[in-house]
Amino acid sequence: MDLSELAFRRHAWVDAAPEEVYRLVSDVSAIGRWSPNASEVAYDEGHGPEAGSWFSGHNRKDGKEWTSRSQVVKAEPGAVFAFVVGGAEDGIVEWTWTLRAQGRGTVAEQSWRLLRTDPVLGPDLTALRDYMAASAEATLASLAEWVAAQELSVR
Repeated sequence: MDLSELAFRRHAWVDAAPEEVYRLVSDVSAIGRWSPNASEVAYDEGHGPEAGSWFSGHNRKDGKEWTSRSQVVKAEPGAVFAFVVGGAEDGIVEWTWTLRAQGRGTVAEQSWRLLRTDPVLGPDLTALRDYMAASAEATLASLAEWVAAQELSVR
């Protein structure tokens, strides 16, 4: 199976500077505000948005719930925040936020890439990719709406 087909990128414009958007998305405890699938996310005690840090999060999909462990693999303020579910050494998927200034705001891109197959993912990996892409779209739209409502934008 060609794993490159099991990846996607989605983006949205957010009315805030890249540094502010980075601060929001790298604060993993805030993801529950925007994500339809993740909640109760927190860095391990004493850790934060630095490469190598670990965090746990509660996930739900199709009536199932579980806790996952993820490790930050890139933390470049104002530019890139990425983590691997399962850890850098033997992870299953990589989520990446890439940020770039556009006008008075930021184009926030969220990408998802399957790193290896695993029975925990289920038998239909294409359906999983499509589900996660819809989740990313919802997360990005919610983030953009939340930022606008908080008046965090640069005006």
